[in-house]
Amino acid sequence: SYFGDKSSCVENANTLNLTSSSSVRGLNSTCIGKTPLSSGRSGCRSHTPLMGYSVTSSSAVSAHTVASVIVAVVEGRGLARGEVGMASIDLKNPEMILSQFADNTTYAKVITKLKILTPLEIIMSNTACDAGNTTKLFSLITEHFKNVTFTTVQRKYFNETKGLEYIEQLCASEFSTIFMEIQSKYYCLAAAAALLKYVEFIQNAVYAPKSLKVRFQGSEKTAMIDSSSAQNLELVINNRDSRNGHTLLGVLNYTKTPGGSRRLRSNILEPLVDAETINTRLDCVQELLQDEELFFGLQAVISKFLDTEQLLSVLVQIPKQDTVKTAESKITNLIYLKHTLELVEPLKAALRSCNTQLLKAYYNSLEDTRFGIILEKITTVINDDTRYTKGCLSMRTQKCYAVKPNINEFLDIARRTYTEIVDDIAGMITQLAEKYSLPMKTSFSSARGFFIQMNADCSTLPNGQLPSEFTKITRMKNTYSFTSADLIKMNERCQESLREIYHMTYLVVCKLLNEIYEHIHCLYKLSDIVSMLDMLLSFAHACTLSDYVRPEFTDTLAIKQGWHPILEKIAVEKPVSNNTYLTEGNNFVIITGPNMSGKSTYLKQIALCQIMAQIGSYVPAEYCSFRIAEQIFTRIGMDDDIETNASTFMKEMKEITYIIQNANDKSLIIIDELGRGTSAEEGIGICYAACEYLLNLKAFTLFATHFLELCHIDALYPNVENYHFEVQHVRSSAGNKEKIAYTYTLSKGYTEEKNYGLKAAEVSSLPSSIILDAKEITSHIAKQILHRQKSTPEMMKQRAAYQLAMRLVQTARNSRLDPDSLRIYLKALKKKYEASCPTPGKNDERC
Repeated sequence: SYFGDKSSCVENANTLNLTSSSSVRGLNSTCIGKTPLSSGRSGCRSHTPLMGYSVTSSSAVSAHTVASVIVAVVEGRGLARGEVGMASIDLKNPEMILSQFADNTTYAKVITKLKILTPLEIIMSNTACDAGNTTKLFSLITEHFKNVTFTTVQRKYFNETKGLEYIEQLCASEFSTIFMEIQSKYYCLAAAAALLKYVEFIQNAVYAPKSLKVRFQGSEKTAMIDSSSAQNLELVINNRDSRNGHTLLGVLNYTKTPGGSRRLRSNILEPLVDAETINTRLDCVQELLQDEELFFGLQAVISKFLDTEQLLSVLVQIPKQDTVKTAESKITNLIYLKHTLELVEPLKAALRSCNTQLLKAYYNSLEDTRFGIILEKITTVINDDTRYTKGCLSMRTQKCYAVKPNINEFLDIARRTYTEIVDDIAGMITQLAEKYSLPMKTSFSSARGFFIQMNADCSTLPNGQLPSEFTKITRMKNTYSFTSADLIKMNERCQESLREIYHMTYLVVCKLLNEIYEHIHCLYKLSDIVSMLDMLLSFAHACTLSDYVRPEFTDTLAIKQGWHPILEKIAVEKPVSNNTYLTEGNNFVIITGPNMSGKSTYLKQIALCQIMAQIGSYVPAEYCSFRIAEQIFTRIGMDDDIETNASTFMKEMKEITYIIQNANDKSLIIIDELGRGTSAEEGIGICYAACEYLLNLKAFTLFATHFLELCHIDALYPNVENYHFEVQHVRSSAGNKEKIAYTYTLSKGYTEEKNYGLKAAEVSSLPSSIILDAKEITSHIAKQILHRQKSTPEMMKQRAAYQLAMRLVQTARNSRLDPDSLRIYLKALKKKYEASCPTPGKNDERC
């Protein structure tokens, strides 16, 4: 093995000498050769690691089985920890695959993806494996891929701007829709930059411009939602105000820990696609809703946890330099660790009586003896009453007296000195208060140390001023803050004493940490449990505030009286609820209706309900059944994009192209207006053609449009259903004007409303003369082009037979009815079929 000591950086020959890689011929890369230093001819030079693999051109089999994929992996830092970007390229095939996803502390998704790719070499940033500062992700990958070569490159090469530039230069025009997916995926762009630069280096060649196939791949076992759909649906960021909580995340986020909040966010952006996992979560939410004691007991414990993931990442880092700051940080984190471990028993107690499979599994995980071992080791050195507290002075006191007495004699002396100085400061301020007869008190802040504070009106002070010996005076309303020369000196002595205490405590803490490092991995499991429980509690909490219902998973999208979850939060009254029904036989719904009748809200509502169901949350409806969507696409809005020089129409075309290229039979597609950025005839043509393409997929598509000509597509395709939003016409009290009253109610069929755009214009302040002219011109054009397609009796009969067949298939698949009820239902289907046929006298034998 070429792995060194765990605390040191992983080294191998490649890291030290990248140019020592041997040349391999016959690998089919699209590249322009740079002249290698070793030979005068131009050609491609490929990379083979110094160990583990060999390529022989004589055997076709070995050439196919040998690994030839290079992968660059980069992880976000700080709050973005857990957000992973990956880029992979096959040296035998000019295709680059990009991925970006949120992962938990076990990095299961990263490992799964890498296992699928079976890489030849993995590239990571040098900061991921700095000596003594190896990241958890780096350690896990090296552990799982022992026969794979690792190379570290400088962090500066992981540059997202360069990554986007490289892709723009190298991506073949057929795959240019990739830009819509990746323009805000900074980590996969950064990985792409490092990967392409490295491949250029080891191959001694560059890819020809516009020669690469570049595609984005979401993580396995999760649904893919592209960034523009996430933005359109306002999943995590409000489009009007980024600080506003009116988003799906805002609706569901009642988490108590940073880890829970991060987990909820990543789940919303990448919902699950495995029905079993979703139902396991829903079982937990159901139990939490039914058992109040369990709900409140768990919530009380979870809310006491700190950011466990952040704590872990700091604990496992070994600082390069021992400074006062690092010493203080380590002591603080050990106190946090003690606080966290002390919560394991209360968490177990809260879970003891649970019934669901997942909660029981979490209870069993908490039985891990390592939690007790670590806590026992900590309590032999650290005081039992040392705990995490709020307030900088009380936390400072906790750090000073963290280590038990009689463990380090010099530490005990330093602490006595510190106590005496603090007592002296308090005594000195009391004397000053008596001397000047002013209500002075001792205060503390981390920036100033000890200082004097006083609540007093300016008029009570002699000459309206404080005595001259006080300096650094600040005043806020009637509160004065100040210090004195003596107090500054005593603060310095206090700091000096603290430094000694921290240094000696740090030595004890380091020794303790070295003893517990081998057991620390159980904390990754704990942080995973805490964040998941926090998210499930958040779902249950959201249910208690509204009448949500548990979703079912079938092959049908059926929502009875569903409403928009975000609108419910904003609106004074509960939003109008509507039904939704899509099956494999009726998988394409066209929605029409006047402007502002509720089409966009309804479309977004369906997508949001689908996401809520797939993350394991209850859904705002009376009843709901969903077909699991592997991808969710939306095309909403009509904005220009100045940044990418795209007109409204071009932006529409890019978005619909992206949907057409990527949609599959398990997709949910939401299209709100299409072809509005060009002439009516061309717009209708594009809409019709796009609809016909999507109709051939088994994807569930909801299409809102103002082109009423599109509604007649149902005469040709029996899987199309027309719905519209009803409006009512109300006469004003004067009786001379008619107004539109919006009901926001969805009904079958297409809208009978004529010229609703003109009616909307009347409500605005447009001059009446212009509106009258517009009406006249509209009626003239309507007479010329209005020739509507009528359904022939044969078409109607075929449609009725199709609908009947689909209902029978659905009944056979999903029916839970007893024989008598089933007989009644089938008779009703027969009657419905007969009523739909244009010649009721002649009965079809198929009935």
